[in-house]
Amino acid sequence: MGRKYISDAVIRRLPRYYRYLGELLDNHITRISSGELSQRMGLTASQVRQDLNHFGEFGQQGYGYNVELLHREVARILGIDQIHNIIIIGVGHLGQALVNYTNFERRGFYVVALFDIDENIIGQTIGGKIVRPVEELKDFIKENAVDIGVLTIPKKEAVQMANILVESGVKGIWNFASVDLALSDPSVIVEDVHLSDSLMRLSYKLSNQN
Repeated sequence: MGRKYISDAVIRRLPRYYRYLGELLDNHITRISSGELSQRMGLTASQVRQDLNHFGEFGQQGYGYNVELLHREVARILGIDQIHNIIIIGVGHLGQALVNYTNFERRGFYVVALFDIDENIIGQTIGGKIVRPVEELKDFIKENAVDIGVLTIPKKEAVQMANILVESGVKGIWNFASVDLALSDPSVIVEDVHLSDSLMRLSYKLSNQN
């Protein structure tokens, strides 16, 4: 039997469920109904139930959802109950911001190495990691368990670096370069983050307010 299809819209909402459930736990709320959760998230109760039912039966009629259990189950679904080792290629302003983002480790994402081509940056210690030259990239990946490569480099360099990541066995790429990657290995998952696209969507919404 093939894997059950889950729409991108549902997948995009899963981190929001995880975040809101975490906030409930921080506020010592132990259970919540689909209606209450939907109000917090700006969804309908039906949508909440449909989303979660893709992955199992988590609620009980007349009781609602056990917040701690559901939070743990959403973490399992997202795969963040496991450790993922990350390398960052490109340690400019954006790369450094990602290195110093403390919430990564709380979610199980550990930055294990940094790489750059700039001789003025190579050898520096940023976020407790020494910046390595990209010439060491292949050997590092082969000698270490690297799950995700993060590209925070210009688009003219991104395709070459992505191919090196694929050839070296990395199975996931978080791509901040302003280019859509077409990889030789379709099994490698690419998550594109186009910051300017997001800003333009915000501009559109501002320009089309009633």
